[in-house]
Amino acid sequence: MATDAPAIAGQENGVSTTRILAGWARTGRNDLVAHVDTYGPLALPRGRDAAWADGFVELVRSSGLVGRGGAGFPTARKLDSVRARHSHPLLVVNAMEGEPASSKDRTLLAAAPHLVLDGAELVGAAIAGHEIIVCVPDDQDASANSVRVAMSERAAAGLWRSPVKLLRPPGRYISGEESALTAWVRGGPAHPQFRAVKGVPLTIGRRDALVQSAETLAHVALIARYGPRWFRTAGLHDAPGTCLVTASGALEHPGVYEVGVGTPIGRILRGAGLGDLPGAVLVGGYGGTWLPADGLETPYAPGPLASVGSAMGAGVLAAIPCTSCGVAETARVASFMANESAGQCGPCLYGLHAIARDLVGLAHGDGDRSVMARLRVRLDMVDGRGACRHPDGVARMVRSALEVFSTDFTEHARHRPCASWNRKPVLPVPRSSVDAVGPRR
Repeated sequence: MATDAPAIAGQENGVSTTRILAGWARTGRNDLVAHVDTYGPLALPRGRDAAWADGFVELVRSSGLVGRGGAGFPTARKLDSVRARHSHPLLVVNAMEGEPASSKDRTLLAAAPHLVLDGAELVGAAIAGHEIIVCVPDDQDASANSVRVAMSERAAAGLWRSPVKLLRPPGRYISGEESALTAWVRGGPAHPQFRAVKGVPLTIGRRDALVQSAETLAHVALIARYGPRWFRTAGLHDAPGTCLVTASGALEHPGVYEVGVGTPIGRILRGAGLGDLPGAVLVGGYGGTWLPADGLETPYAPGPLASVGSAMGAGVLAAIPCTSCGVAETARVASFMANESAGQCGPCLYGLHAIARDLVGLAHGDGDRSVMARLRVRLDMVDGRGACRHPDGVARMVRSALEVFSTDFTEHARHRPCASWNRKPVLPVPRSSVDAVGPRR
């Protein structure tokens, strides 16, 4: 099943780190002809083939691939759990990306839609899937069009082995959570579903559903072609391969970069045009954590990030300059996250908005003498008590801000806000959240 690796651009320590973006880097094209020219044709079994499926899953297992959608769950174990039920499930391709600071799914679908669809076909064959459903948010028309054109090209070439369709769920932060996504496909609202045990199978109608991120499937397509040993030539022994990272903020060349897992954060940011030392870096997205400037040599990998209380999360590295107000940036993000909740349980409906109000008051320098203690109590009250992980992410992000920007928070709580509190925000948030922390009118 594996062949020699392709000659592709992008090197780090002698190892190629441009893989799933290789076709685009080489040709600037995303059509089927350019795709096959770069990666070669896709080999699929004729009909259902249990021996092929077993071998394919072992390839994925040997590669060490974990999901690139944020949770970092071993991909082969997800495949095993669905295959064991013999249910001919639905495969849901998650390209939702409701994270405002991330654009890796949009970049991937623009540059390599056929690689994502290859991975979907492979996984669909391995799990004896009934149908492939590609989900792109309703506010990302360019991404949807790229997928639609790729699907048409494959249909014209007679390449489809499985029924496939493109759906457009609402473009909200929470819509990409896997239980929210399957709930919407079932015909309900795109709200996360309470699952006491994460391993409880997701369903759509009477069928099980397997949700896989677009980036994960792109990696699967390459592992099937070139094998697990090739995949492991990039990254770390316990965290192999490459990953997509959206680097943004105080950078000369913000954008999406493909890097080897384990690349130091500072090296990624310097490659994106980081000049002066930043004030801090938001790692993992709006449910992630703030990292101080002295942590830039931390390898971008699960283990090293966990040691500093962080995670890869949504694949975001957002640097803010020293001239930015960390209190105000945190307040804007918290306000956005509170407004993006499903509002279906107390921690989100009441707790997140209360936390956001405290932070907005602190940003303005209007907090009372007890605000810091009250804020910490509210963080404890929402953490781990929601129907989903949304409030946990907000609590994690705010706690890290309290530590990284501790001096600023203390001064703001004493009615001495810094001069930068009402400057133009660095982190992207909807206008309503920007206005929550802006000049008084």
